[in-house]
Amino acid sequence: MEFPSFNFEKAQILVIGDVMLDQYWHGGTSRISPEAPVPVVHVNHVDERPGGAANVALNVAALGANPYLLGLIGADHAGHTLEQLLVKQDIAYHFETVPHHSTITKLRVLSRNQQMIRLDMEKSFASDVSSLLSLEEQYSKALENINIVLLSDYGKGTLAKSVSLIAAAREKNIPVVVDPKSSDFSIYRGATIITPNFKEFEAVAGPCPTIEIMVEKARRLLMQHAIEALVITRSEHGLSIVLANGEVTHIPAVARVVHDVTGAGDTVIAVLAAALASGMDIIKAATLGNIAAGIVVGKLGAETVTVQELHAALEEETILPLGVISKNDLLAAVRMSKAKGEKIVFTNGCFDILHAGHVMYLEQAKRLGDRVIVAVNDNESVARLKGPTRPVNSVEERMQVLAGLRSVDWVVSFSEDTPENMIQSVSPHIMVKGGDYKDIEALPGAKFVLSQGGSVQILDLKEGCSTTRVIEQMRTPQTVANAP
Repeated sequence: MEFPSFNFEKAQILVIGDVMLDQYWHGGTSRISPEAPVPVVHVNHVDERPGGAANVALNVAALGANPYLLGLIGADHAGHTLEQLLVKQDIAYHFETVPHHSTITKLRVLSRNQQMIRLDMEKSFASDVSSLLSLEEQYSKALENINIVLLSDYGKGTLAKSVSLIAAAREKNIPVVVDPKSSDFSIYRGATIITPNFKEFEAVAGPCPTIEIMVEKARRLLMQHAIEALVITRSEHGLSIVLANGEVTHIPAVARVVHDVTGAGDTVIAVLAAALASGMDIIKAATLGNIAAGIVVGKLGAETVTVQELHAALEEETILPLGVISKNDLLAAVRMSKAKGEKIVFTNGCFDILHAGHVMYLEQAKRLGDRVIVAVNDNESVARLKGPTRPVNSVEERMQVLAGLRSVDWVVSFSEDTPENMIQSVSPHIMVKGGDYKDIEALPGAKFVLSQGGSVQILDLKEGCSTTRVIEQMRTPQTVANAP
């Protein structure tokens, strides 16, 4: 997948949701408390940051996009501190101050870069009708100047009127992206994209012991609640994109050293929204969000990601081994390729004597995706399939010739009579075969590919081209026209 040079300066993003103040108390530990079996933390540094929906707004701003933040706070010191922090970061915002209510605050105590405990000071805003109505009025006004809405739901009541908020935006053809907390997706009816993590998704859909079950339940939820797409984040397993049209894309996680997952979801949805607002399609936008998550978990606390870091990460992931490759190296390269959102095409065969039909067939395969894998039968399996006089060329020679084609990215050998094990290991997006097959599911590996949300395509072969015919022509004396 190609990512052209991008920036998000034109993205106008309305962020509405549960804002909060994140506090971090840092200190050393050298002894256990005599009062209880807990470590004593000698606090020597206090850090305060915008949290919740406010952290989402920070992530949006760090990308060079333009957030406008709406939320509810209490008439207290924490609320005042949160406002000061946003002013310092040059974040445009409007807060409704709720009398006799405290600002949501989360206090984390850390020592030696490890979180020891988290203390939450909070009370739901859901029952404060007048404040919610005032916030909705501000929201309606803000819709005139933005190109995407981002709902950041932490379940604290700010989005108690989410259905009407979504409807108001959709009436103006403004996309709505939701980071959900509720186990009832009906409150997000009509949203463009919802981004639950796997635990949140199971809380709504029920247990999903396999990817196939997860995808099927996701499709049902999309239809039930008129949602266009689900982007399900699955921690170390990456993320899955399920579209209302049935299309499914699985993107593996980008391998990083994990220091802290705090705020990773905020980063993903901020990048997703900014990319969509800038004209990217959902697959590229989610892929970029996935890469951003890999960056932010390598930082401590709720941090942000910049466009420069995204570009650097993309360049870092671009270098992939190509050509003749071992199975283990192929699987590693495929993981990297999928993490970038690239579409993998798989085909297989003996390819004993490469001819024009093979070249045309592989060029067709390349047009279907980003990376083409050709799995080649080794010498013994060719002999079993074609007879003792085959192959004409050794597997090493056949693979080297295939690797020289511009349409082929990776060439790997296999020793079984069918490539089914290789297909299950690679899990391609598209499996292709050349010929006239009536029962596609009878092809080795086809059922597996289809069960993973992929497709199986039969491509036409060039008439009159085959290895057998080439061999016959070589054995039959030919009359050369106009020979002297």
